[in-house]
Amino acid sequence: MVSLMSDKPLSGKTAVVFGVANKRSIAWAIAKAWADAGANLIFNYQGERLKDNVEQLAATFGDDVPLYPCDVTSDEELDAFFKKVQEHTDTVDLVLHSVAFAPKEALEGDFLTTTRDAFKTSHDISAYSLVALAQRAAPMMTNGGSIVAMSYYGAAKVVPNYNVMGVAKASLEASTRYLAYDLGPKKIRVNCISAGPVQTLAARGISGFGTMIKHYEEHAPLQRSCSTAELGATGVFLASEGAASITGQVLYVDGGYQIMGM
Repeated sequence: MVSLMSDKPLSGKTAVVFGVANKRSIAWAIAKAWADAGANLIFNYQGERLKDNVEQLAATFGDDVPLYPCDVTSDEELDAFFKKVQEHTDTVDLVLHSVAFAPKEALEGDFLTTTRDAFKTSHDISAYSLVALAQRAAPMMTNGGSIVAMSYYGAAKVVPNYNVMGVAKASLEASTRYLAYDLGPKKIRVNCISAGPVQTLAARGISGFGTMIKHYEEHAPLQRSCSTAELGATGVFLASEGAASITGQVLYVDGGYQIMGM
């Protein structure tokens, strides 16, 4: 067992990271924190448009950090990605799922106007993809391990304009609990980090995001939301032996906003 006091609590661990888009993304903050804690990383990238960004970021850990294309809506690409992973390692210890998408028009106006296609797309990419990743990663997690997904408070309460993404995140959180039950006997833990609003590329697509940040500053007990560095630290905790008995949970990192009634 790695000492909880170690400077490198994830030393020797292999991590698969899904969802890095740029240096401001939550996925990158957690990936960097995992690497700083000693983990070896393997990245996906979504399409050629993001390849250069992910390539440049991965190169900060060295020239030989693996990264491969993978569209999480394609079973064929998921299979191909994990075959590539098997070329580098026999075992996977950590998986980060930081993947979500809904059409921009579905994040404006009323939830009532959500189209069937927008509903299907948001659930496929934002929720089912966690199941799809777990199906392929779990057989490689022969020593147990930790799967971490990213959520948001809109899964539990109504956040205006978050709309169908809130419903998809609710599905993600429920999927986390069912996966935790299925994978528990294999000593694989599955948890969500529910992050408060942070300035990311994805967040900018939500109408009224600036107002949301101000609301947290006015109402959260800590009078703020959170930083990407704090989310990275939480990611290390959930990946470490310190969280060895934690699974199926949603851990709020939001300045305490979640506890407030009004």
